[in-house]
Amino acid sequence: MKDLLNETLYDIINDDPKIYDFFITNGFDNFKNKEMLKIMGKNIKLGMALKSKRINPELFLEKLNAFLKKDSEVDISLEENEVNKSKASKNDVLIEGVLPCPIRIPLLEGIKEWVDAQNKKNDYTIKYELQSANLGLDWVVEKVKTGDANEVPDVLLSAGFELFFDKNLMGQYMENGIFETYFENMNKDFCNENIDLRDPKKRYAIMGVVPAVFLVNKTALKDRKVPQTWDEILSDEFENSVALPMADLDLFNALIVMVYKEYGIDGIKKLAKSYKKNLHPAQMVKARTKAQEAPAISIIPYFFSQMVNGASDLEVVWPKDGALLSPIFMITKKEKADKIKPFLDLFLSEKVGNLFSANGKFPTTNPNVDNHLEENQNFKWVGWDFIYKNDVGKIVREGEKLFDEEIKKYF
Repeated sequence: MKDLLNETLYDIINDDPKIYDFFITNGFDNFKNKEMLKIMGKNIKLGMALKSKRINPELFLEKLNAFLKKDSEVDISLEENEVNKSKASKNDVLIEGVLPCPIRIPLLEGIKEWVDAQNKKNDYTIKYELQSANLGLDWVVEKVKTGDANEVPDVLLSAGFELFFDKNLMGQYMENGIFETYFENMNKDFCNENIDLRDPKKRYAIMGVVPAVFLVNKTALKDRKVPQTWDEILSDEFENSVALPMADLDLFNALIVMVYKEYGIDGIKKLAKSYKKNLHPAQMVKARTKAQEAPAISIIPYFFSQMVNGASDLEVVWPKDGALLSPIFMITKKEKADKIKPFLDLFLSEKVGNLFSANGKFPTTNPNVDNHLEENQNFKWVGWDFIYKNDVGKIVREGEKLFDEEIKKYF
């Protein structure tokens, strides 16, 4: 494979014209003017260009490589969807849900190979549809709303709290004991004197988590101190200064739930007062506009912090009181436990755990995987006690409504 960092921008794009759009949408929008591409692109190597734009070369090449594999990715997704066109029988196992985008394709490749092998030796068929998390779970929600447990997938995966913990949605099935998912052994990062992600009612399994941290724009921060805690983020000092992950609904919902638990309704109001921009995490990392326009603080998934390497004006802060934790949940039907167990073993395996932790930077709960977290990198988790004593779905709905009402007062 060519050393693309030492290739000129013009040669890279000229060799494969379809990646022109990729460059335009990933930091090289100045090349919309194709004459500029011809003039400048012939003299500038990719490595030099990325350095000048303060773009992480490793991450850029990873994204480029994923783009170049787009055709094979489409094939995987199409095959996955093709499998599910026919309605699953009661004897089949139906797996549905969403996965974090950065690790979805590697996981699908492994799942496809495993499912093919299982379907050859079993007297039942395993069907699956695992979409990107940013697409949401609307197609599953429609099945859940029927009230018919037979319509609900046998295995359901999702990040966030809204679907699983809404008493009007999955709540009706969970209380009836239809789902039971549990594993005793858990990574020490999530089972210690400060945190325990094991569900005491044995209904939910957590495969991994999406931590959220602070990205500080020092130019926009001006003479203010770099915030170290969530208390500071909600203070008057950071009014109209904080970008929130509203494009990432699972993470935003987790933020609403955490703020409500820790600070109540007043906390939601303070969050709205701090709010400045609604940006995708990748946009937050790139936000180097004029100081008066850029957010001083952005709340981003830990994964996107990799994009700031070499940027002297940006600082990633892991909050001292814990990174916000949005769990990736799995639930499974009790009546099909024997058929589901092999899939549960696969998804909770060390191999899949390494995909989560290393490739996607989503710490895994697998006890045999090193998440490479420092001792001070702890988490802010709402806890099972809070989840089971409250209608978390209602908290999300009413919290979002209050947030929307409050921000209208400032814009």
